[in-house]
Amino acid sequence: MSEPVTESMAEVRRHLADVIDRARRDETPTIITRRGKSEAVLVDIDEYRRLKHVAEQHEEEWLNRLADEAESEGLNGSVSVEKMAALLRSAP
Repeated sequence: MSEPVTESMAEVRRHLADVIDRARRDETPTIITRRGKSEAVLVDIDEYRRLKHVAEQHEEEWLNRLADEAESEGLNGSVSVEKMAALLRSAP
């Protein structure tokens, strides 16, 4: 994957087809800015699917580790449902 190109929303609007082609053919993502702030990234659909798969796999591994730790601690390591929900929300 190439280094991303940064363009404003207005620039992307003017040549959206080119931005999509660049993502697909050249594997170059485009960081889209609005008022100078990064808002979104346009990537090829295959790259999006790959990233989504990696994230889901990482989350599943993390949840399995968490479950294994809880099981090994028995009742001594138990937490309330509310605390578990807070831990899950704060996960990277």
